[in-house]
Amino acid sequence: MANKIEVKELLEAGVHFGHLTRKWNPNMAPYIYMERNGIHVINLYKTVAKLEEANEALKKIAASGRKILFVATKKQAKDIVADKVANVNMPYITERWPGGMLTNFVTIRKAVKKMASIDRMKKDGTFNTLSKKERLQVDRLRAKLEKNLGSISEMTRLPGALFVVDTMREHIAVREAQKLNIPIFAMVDTNSDPRAVDFVIPSNDDASKSIEVIMAQVTSAVAEGLAERKSDKDGKEEAADKAPKAAAETPAAPEKAAEPAVEKAAVVEEAPVVEEAPAVEETPAVEKAPAVKETAKATEADDLTKIEGIGPKISEIFQNSGIATYADLAGKSEEELKTVLTEAGPRYASKNPSSWAKQAKLASDGKWDELKEWQESVKGGVE
Repeated sequence: MANKIEVKELLEAGVHFGHLTRKWNPNMAPYIYMERNGIHVINLYKTVAKLEEANEALKKIAASGRKILFVATKKQAKDIVADKVANVNMPYITERWPGGMLTNFVTIRKAVKKMASIDRMKKDGTFNTLSKKERLQVDRLRAKLEKNLGSISEMTRLPGALFVVDTMREHIAVREAQKLNIPIFAMVDTNSDPRAVDFVIPSNDDASKSIEVIMAQVTSAVAEGLAERKSDKDGKEEAADKAPKAAAETPAAPEKAAEPAVEKAAVVEEAPVVEEAPAVEETPAVEKAPAVKETAKATEADDLTKIEGIGPKISEIFQNSGIATYADLAGKSEEELKTVLTEAGPRYASKNPSSWAKQAKLASDGKWDELKEWQESVKGGVE
């Protein structure tokens, strides 16, 4: 796991500095330690706890193979975020947030494909057949697309989570993520509303040193999740390579076992099996066998976060309520899922589970290509 952050390190980076007391948001009161010289001071012990919670969730999302979209368009944060996030190969937005980036993702993908088509034109020589003015226009379009959307060119589907620096400035991104039930992670200052964020990291979102310290911890957790995913893949590949070798060695076993089998069969015929039969009925071995199968099934749980609209928190809620597999989820009606979410708290009562059973049915049937195509064609799983 990433090196545990110390309160002293956060203190030195100025993470504890909030805004002027007259600009505060009352909903941030639980995270404020005190007031000094007209400025609110953030409780760094709570920052450490919340940061560890967020890192654990981000690590799971990265390990599941989903992308995490980082958003930071303010001057102090854009270069830091671009540098840190590029190291873990995650998408990021550091220029203007394109309206409908999430809610109108299909159109954004078309713009990214336009960028790829221009690159193909330059490779196959079509670009050289254009007039000088047309080539200039195409180059300008390519540069504009690269500046605004170049960092998300590999994001072929909606992200599994959104990480925001300054929710006040990126309020459009936050609202779009809320509408599509995408988990939101954010650095939240004393002037922001934490109720819109699923994983709050109370911290100073204006100082570059503060942003750099938090981003270093977050990207380190993402890198660990990616490393876990890679090691699991390597382990499966090794097991697949060993399987043919093991299969090649097994044919010798039946030849040796063939002769004793005949002898045992003869012994069974001679033995008084009729007298021993009641003893088998008295032993409760038959009753224990199904219990072993049931416990084995109970331990097998599917990754529900692959369903568009379900994040780590909602997945945990469903697991606790007995909905552990795609088949379990597919068998639930929208009203039943809504009831589970409502019981979990007001934050989840507003979620829209109308398409979750449909997606889970495709996942349980193994129709992953069809599921992916459907998820890309609709707005974040909301038809």
